[in-house]
Amino acid sequence: MSRSAEPEAMDFIAAFNDPQAAAHYAEGPRRFVPGYEALHRMTAILLAEGSPANARVLVLGAGGGLELRALAEAHPTWSFVGIDPAREMLKEAERVLGPLMDRVTLVEGYIDDAPSGPFDAAACLLTLHFLEPAERAATVRAIHQRLKQGAPFVAAHGSFPQGEDERPRWLDRYESYAVASGSDRVQAHKARTAVGAHLPTLSPEQDANILSAGGFSDVALFFAAFTWRGWVARA
Repeated sequence: MSRSAEPEAMDFIAAFNDPQAAAHYAEGPRRFVPGYEALHRMTAILLAEGSPANARVLVLGAGGGLELRALAEAHPTWSFVGIDPAREMLKEAERVLGPLMDRVTLVEGYIDDAPSGPFDAAACLLTLHFLEPAERAATVRAIHQRLKQGAPFVAAHGSFPQGEDERPRWLDRYESYAVASGSDRVQAHKARTAVGAHLPTLSPEQDANILSAGGFSDVALFFAAFTWRGWVARA
């Protein structure tokens, strides 16, 4: 994500800057993303493939700190740079990370504000679906530019079939899963409506093509759970 993000994406960022929303952020992914904790564990495994013991890792969309905590706990000798545009989410990340903050640098901003690296690995979880295709492609290219050759990259976000008949069916499943996981029915429906109206979701094929066009090779799908997909690739 860069500073030229579309207005709809900026609206979502503004919502994350609400202190109360940031404080309760952790409740959302666990109810809306099947296998959320498992996604973090898989990301830690995939980023370790080919990374040195003292890897320096870039995490885009790091607000809240949940994936940073999981990665830091899985790899005690790694260090991290976490980027996020929402100040309140970064404050929440500091709270969540606690003593692990001694290996983490948090940066308020976008991919353009990230250090040039080169980094040994990178991850971008539950973030790219906020971006229009052109902005998403630019962000992927900017991540690639900050990685060492051959470095692993993991991306996971909302991505599902976009056909005229398929899209509403998958959005209904997104809502139903949240309700089955304990979300309030009214809030789950509001989330489904917001995602359907404002998120520029792409098909898995389109998302994989963006990774390839951004310079990544060996793009492989490793995670698929209802409306969510995850890929691992090499810079």
